[in-house]
Amino acid sequence: MNRRAEIVGTGMYVPSHIYPNSYFDELLGEDVDTWLRENVQIFERRWTGPDESTANLAENAARKALAAAQIDPQDLDLIILSTDTPEFVSPSTATVVQHRLGATRSGTFDLNAACAGFVTALDMGSKYIQSDEQYKNILVIGAYNMSKFLNMSDKKTVTLFADGAGAVVLRATDRENTGLLASKLETKGQYNEWMGIYSGGTRTPVDIEVLNQKTHLLQFVKKFPKELNPETWSRLALELCEKAGVKPKDISRYFITQININSIFEMMDILGEPPEKAETIMHYYGYTGSACIPMGLDQAVQKDKIKKGDLIMFIGSGGGLAFAAALYQY
Repeated sequence: MNRRAEIVGTGMYVPSHIYPNSYFDELLGEDVDTWLRENVQIFERRWTGPDESTANLAENAARKALAAAQIDPQDLDLIILSTDTPEFVSPSTATVVQHRLGATRSGTFDLNAACAGFVTALDMGSKYIQSDEQYKNILVIGAYNMSKFLNMSDKKTVTLFADGAGAVVLRATDRENTGLLASKLETKGQYNEWMGIYSGGTRTPVDIEVLNQKTHLLQFVKKFPKELNPETWSRLALELCEKAGVKPKDISRYFITQININSIFEMMDILGEPPEKAETIMHYYGYTGSACIPMGLDQAVQKDKIKKGDLIMFIGSGGGLAFAAALYQY
């Protein structure tokens, strides 16, 4: 049997607490709403409350994806959870979600490729199914709870980052014209100290000095080259199209990391494709890291923007810098 991994269910979840741009005008004592609207098109975002964590987000998104797929948690063989805002340093967040779902038959692991994590996990889950017949149903989750790591006085980060989760269920099938067609992972490791959370691990354990310096919070250390994302995204898209024997115009929908809408539009311009083919969700959800791509996919599914048999492109990028691209036939 020529095994393929079919996407049979999607789901997303965001917290109920909404923070409009006006909240940050008051918090920071200046007009940031104008810049956010004109440059990144973020109007509001969701943050978790004090009793919510990454596992809560992941669990709720997972339940919606499982319901859409009409799959019982007991039928899951594997849960892959992508996050760089985990429940604990150890053990994995996936173990918490597995227990809450009652998915007692499934294996679990977390994957950290920063904001490229979901596409990396989707690629990995698809290849588990393709290569090993014991895997029939795999749950892939992207979850992000960066509000817990924001410096409330840093306007470069506090206004952009938000919380949410998205999930998909992959199911083994022998049906042709579906599943993963091409993928590629790429890393530019020279940027590993340019943006991130630089304490809490073994290099810089958290102590009083670290807390005072706020290095346990997200920080932009250096400004990334403006052209880096759109040029890398478009190159990866063209490489996957060539590998699969298709053209950018054959792609029905593009799901790209949602950090900057202008970078997405620049990528689409390089490909010669209309910007409307790129799904966007940052307007009302902010930047949700590894969750933004599966959230965008679920939004497109719910709004009937894609149908079975459509070609869809996923491209994620995040701290490290890590990039992941996957061409899928939905």
